[in-house]
Amino acid sequence: MGSAVSLRIPPAAGPYPVGCTDVLVGAGKEGCFFRLYYPCSRSPDEASRPLWFPRPEYLSGLMAMYGWEGSAAQSGAAFIIGNPQIPVAWHGSFLPGTDRKPLIIFSHGLGAFRTVYSSLCIELASIGFLVAALEHRDGSACATYHFSEADATTSMQAIWVPFKTVLPGMQEFYLRNYQVHQRASECIRAVRILEDLDKGRQVSNILDSGFSLDVLKDRIDFNRVAVMGHSFGGATALLSLIKDNIFRCAVVLDAWMFPLEDTCYPNIQKPILLINTESFQTRKSIQKIKRMNSQGADLKYMTVKGCVHLSQSDFAFMTGYLANRIAGQRGTMDPHLCLMIHVTSSLDFLNKHLDLAISVPKFEDMEETIQAQVICGFPLINDSKL
Repeated sequence: MGSAVSLRIPPAAGPYPVGCTDVLVGAGKEGCFFRLYYPCSRSPDEASRPLWFPRPEYLSGLMAMYGWEGSAAQSGAAFIIGNPQIPVAWHGSFLPGTDRKPLIIFSHGLGAFRTVYSSLCIELASIGFLVAALEHRDGSACATYHFSEADATTSMQAIWVPFKTVLPGMQEFYLRNYQVHQRASECIRAVRILEDLDKGRQVSNILDSGFSLDVLKDRIDFNRVAVMGHSFGGATALLSLIKDNIFRCAVVLDAWMFPLEDTCYPNIQKPILLINTESFQTRKSIQKIKRMNSQGADLKYMTVKGCVHLSQSDFAFMTGYLANRIAGQRGTMDPHLCLMIHVTSSLDFLNKHLDLAISVPKFEDMEETIQAQVICGFPLINDSKL
């Protein structure tokens, strides 16, 4: 009998093979941790592919969020789910050349971690982007880790940061607002690290991955930097636009608007593409979205029919009889088609606002039957959610 759950991330469709490596700068909790996806010089073979769960603790953290607590339950979940591979070359050689690559900083959703959006990130990298997928240290990841300063040079004992829940009597807004500000600061910190690498400065990667970060010298285009995120990461992307002018625009997937304070909306004055699913947004969140870009910057919103909130993550590719239990409600749209719509829409928008020097597919060139799956506007309103 085969595995009860299968997660098969499709290989990227762009012209370049994709490589990835992990970057951890700074031993303590204040450090910066991200997975870097990039165009590379050779296609990945099966032996070089990284695992979707980088360490067993991520599976434990994820299962605990879904109520599978205790060692026996988590051992059973590990047996059922296994550990799927990501179809990229782990530490693959960076694409040679002298051109500078545009950069996307990606922020994950509540309870996720740095690999949960690999299907989307590798598509963007296969077009020619560098994509830095953050793993946030604010307690919003299902699990993450850091090291103490002493351990960084000795035993390298990981200190795990558990998912932070809302305790009885706690005002959730204050927790989430604190977290979203830390998350945006981490996005900016990732850009600063990449700026140092581009300038040839020494950056110490604690993970010592075997991939030389020196190859990024003079290869990143900081005139073409965007921020992208899903759900809590969508709110993070919006706040990042305010906190640093390095970000020229944002692509926001089903943003969870709740963590943002009301005073921030008038200050968001940069181009934004919001790609929504049919059932997540509320009347209140839509009202907040419409308060942005009051000075006329491009604010574009669209809704993909047949998709649910997790359709915008790798969970869309999870199949098997326990998939609904793990990933929740499923969308009716084929996940490959859903991914194609998100990638094409994002690239069309990024090409317009970053003036890309690379060829990207255009949304208007997609078949009419595919375009019919997209509503140019907001979805039906669900007032039952925050």
